[in-house]
Amino acid sequence: MEVNATEFDTTKLPTIAKDDAIVKKKLEKAKRQPTGDRGVIYLGRIPHGFYEDQMRSYFSQFGNVTRLRLSRNKKTGRSKHYAFIEFDSASVAQIVAETMDNYLLMGHILQCKVIPKDKVHPKLWVGANRKWRAVPQDRIARVQHNKKRTPEEQRKAESRLMQRQKLRKRKLQQAGIDYSFDDVAYKKNATPTEA
Repeated sequence: MEVNATEFDTTKLPTIAKDDAIVKKKLEKAKRQPTGDRGVIYLGRIPHGFYEDQMRSYFSQFGNVTRLRLSRNKKTGRSKHYAFIEFDSASVAQIVAETMDNYLLMGHILQCKVIPKDKVHPKLWVGANRKWRAVPQDRIARVQHNKKRTPEEQRKAESRLMQRQKLRKRKLQQAGIDYSFDDVAYKKNATPTEA
């Protein structure tokens, strides 16, 4: 499970306004003349700790981020180190891709490419704009373990326990060890008699 202590503060990252005045001018021009379609970028080689919240706050300096999806491992929830970000304007997305491609962020050189509109998969945005929450595996296992068993399941479990116990007794006898299981042994439940 990922720990919040490894996440970093995006306010300490350099902004585009500090980096390049030309990029800032291009962005202002693109925002004044927005295109009708949305632009999607692929962001690869993302460093550990740069998750959904940090990405949204960092990339919102370019323009309005409409959707964002960080790919995560289904079992562990850890980042797969690539994401997809949708901007409300394709021209802004193009400027972001040009600016952020080969950008050094926390020791990682980012890969940033525009995805053409016809290459965007329909299921790309499934699970987008959701904060990831850890699946409580311990609670799921506990509920599974403590669930009520049917009489048939109880009979099977009892049979398994008795078989294991017989096997242990046999192995001890073969080893020449005289040990009495009677005090600690599992005893078959007597079936309730009707009165």
